[in-house]
Amino acid sequence: MKITEHIHSSKDTLFSFEILPPLKGQDINQIYAGIEPLMEFNPPFIDVTYHREEFIMKPLPDGTFRRITTRKRPGTVAICAAIMNKFKVDAVPHLICGGFTREETENALIDLHFLGIDNVLVLRGDNLKHETVFTPEPEGNKNSLELLQQVQEMNKGIYLDEDLVNPVATNFCIGVSGYPEKHQDAPNLKSDLLWLQKKVDAGAEFITTQMFFDNQAYFDFVEKCRKQGINIPIIPGIKPIATKKQLTVLPKIFHIDIPEALAEAVEKAKDDRQVKEIGIEWAIQQCKELKAGGVPVLHFYTMGRSEATKKIAEAVF
Repeated sequence: MKITEHIHSSKDTLFSFEILPPLKGQDINQIYAGIEPLMEFNPPFIDVTYHREEFIMKPLPDGTFRRITTRKRPGTVAICAAIMNKFKVDAVPHLICGGFTREETENALIDLHFLGIDNVLVLRGDNLKHETVFTPEPEGNKNSLELLQQVQEMNKGIYLDEDLVNPVATNFCIGVSGYPEKHQDAPNLKSDLLWLQKKVDAGAEFITTQMFFDNQAYFDFVEKCRKQGINIPIIPGIKPIATKKQLTVLPKIFHIDIPEALAEAVEKAKDDRQVKEIGIEWAIQQCKELKAGGVPVLHFYTMGRSEATKKIAEAVF
C-alpha cells in the first residue's frame, strides 16, 4: 500500500520509524529486536535506510596497495523482504545516488518491484569521508532529482534497455527529503524550496523531513512549501537527543539548530542517563504539539534503538 494511501485513509496522525540495516557480519535478529517493541503502535510502514559502500587501500607485501570495496551494512532489498515477511507492514527502502550506477539502481528497483514494494524514498546520499563535495558514479545519477526521474521513467515502463519488448511499468510512490532548516548545500531556504518544487513537479508524492528540535521550524517550512505550491504530505522527522556529545555532533553532521532551552537543560544534566530523559520529554512535547497541529505522520529516527521512541509513543498515541 502506498504511503499516500495510508495517509489519506487515516483520520489521525500515524506512527512510523526508520531503522538501520545491521552491520556486516551481524544477524537479522538485531533488526527484529529494534522493531518488535514498537509494533504495538501499529506502524503502517517502516523505513530502511542505506549507507553507501566505501573503499580502503589495503597494503600488500610488495609495498603497493590494493583498493578494496567494503560494505559496512547490507543492502536494503533483503532487509525489506525480511521485515515485510515477519511483521506484515510496508517497507520503504531508501535509494541513494552515491555508489550506484543507473544500471545498478534499475536492477534494485526491479527487485523491489518483484517483492511488491510500493514506496521508495530517493536521496542523493552523503559524500564519502574524504570528499568535500559529492561525487557521483561515472554512470550514476548526479542528484536526487535525476534519481527520482529514473524511478518515474520505470513507472512509465521505460527502462535503460530501449530494445525491451512490452516492459512492465512499475508503480512506486516516490518520497523525497525536506529540510526545515535548509539543506547544507543550499545557499538559502528559498533556493532549497525551489529545488524541492522541481522534485514535486517531477513526481514526488510525499516529503519526509530532516530531524528538527524546534517545531516552529517545521510549521514555517510547511507554510513556505504551501505558498510555493508544494501541496503533498510533509512528514516530520523526530529524533530524541540522547547524549551530551550530540549537542555538537548533530549540528555538525545534520546542519540543524538545537534550541537554547534544550541545550541548556542538556548541559546542566549530570550524565547521559539524565540527558536521555530530557530528550524523551522534549520529544514528547514536540510530538504532542505536532499531532495537535494535524501532521499526517510522526516519523522517528530510531537508529536501531527502540527504548526512547517507545516511551515517546506511549505518551503521544
